[in-house]
Amino acid sequence: MTDIDQERHQATTTPGYDPRLTNADLAPLENQSWGSYNIFAFWMSDVHSVGGYVTAGSLFMLGLSSWQVLVSLLAGIGIVYGFCNLVAKPSQVTGVPFPVICRSVFGVLGANIPAIIRGLIAVAWYGIQTYLASAALDIVLLKLFPGLVPYADVSLHGFLGLSLLGWFSFALLWVLQAAVFWTGMGTIRRFIDFCGPAVYVVMFLLAGYLIAKAGWGAIDLSLGDVRYTGLDALPVMLGAIALVVSYFSGPMLNFGDFSRYGRSFAAVRRGNLLGLPVNFLLFSVLVVVTSSLTVPVFGELTTDPVATVSKIDSTFAIVLGALTFTIATIGINIVANFISPAFDFSNVSPQRVSWRAGGMIAAVGSVLITPWNLYNNPEVIHYTLEILGAFIGPLFGVTHGPAPPARARSR
Repeated sequence: MTDIDQERHQATTTPGYDPRLTNADLAPLENQSWGSYNIFAFWMSDVHSVGGYVTAGSLFMLGLSSWQVLVSLLAGIGIVYGFCNLVAKPSQVTGVPFPVICRSVFGVLGANIPAIIRGLIAVAWYGIQTYLASAALDIVLLKLFPGLVPYADVSLHGFLGLSLLGWFSFALLWVLQAAVFWTGMGTIRRFIDFCGPAVYVVMFLLAGYLIAKAGWGAIDLSLGDVRYTGLDALPVMLGAIALVVSYFSGPMLNFGDFSRYGRSFAAVRRGNLLGLPVNFLLFSVLVVVTSSLTVPVFGELTTDPVATVSKIDSTFAIVLGALTFTIATIGINIVANFISPAFDFSNVSPQRVSWRAGGMIAAVGSVLITPWNLYNNPEVIHYTLEILGAFIGPLFGVTHGPAPPARARSR
């Protein structure tokens, strides 16, 4: 039996459910099999990406001392951990995704409002993340095939603002992500189980290489001059805490789409503990160690992991590093920006739009917005993503009240 068939059998479509409000993808799961490691791997996939690397590194460049940054990290990730446990319980208990949980607060039709808002934000970020992953793949292709350089020039070979090579890489990753998604949650679970640990292997190898070049004494946990001390540091620390929380705001709101697969709430909570406070702190320390060592080794501070590995005098290392971070970015993209809008769009018309159809709507939409132009225009990002993102806070507050009774079912 394929993953698709297994998932169809996991969801119940009892005659008691109104067919206008449910399908096999939105109905409560009968078999919730994810353990703590699967939830841990989910958070690793979310953190271990180019965006996560740059975000963690940026915290150490705010003019704070290293201990102030670490306190801010712990405070911010502690808030995320608490809210994720709060979000997780309703979906884990009932076995249904976020838009179905919203029905208890917004009503069966009103629930489409928060679902669509969240879905549109995810579609935009899905396109941007795919573009960023394709840019990393471009580096690999140019290193292996230098003759492709003219095709990476948008002025020579390009249209709609993207070079021919960029179109090839974007299309390749778009198809790859769609294929992983289409095969079902079983394949997605195995994919994210691999992605997070794979990045740790590359990160430790990269840190080891830089330490061998520069020595242990070159490690500096502050990536800039310490400008804030005493009470002056408090507003900056609060800003760092807010940055950590805002980075996780999307997955935090979406988390019910994944906690519904947890075999127990205790397993989900353990996975959150390992994946958030423990994992994020370790990853952040690795990021600052690696970034600080780029100064003595390469002569300049580099906070982009793909740019760092591209400076290593080894084709194998460049290809391995860039491909690993490309795969990791695909992992977070599927987790944060593909699965959730699939549920959101399916919830609008369950009998006409399946989970897979909802996902493909999101995938097609991510191309139509030409995300490379969106990413390169800060004003557009501000007036679209950030304004839409302002709805996430109120939606979070309204939606996630007390957990429903054990094994309660939304009809």
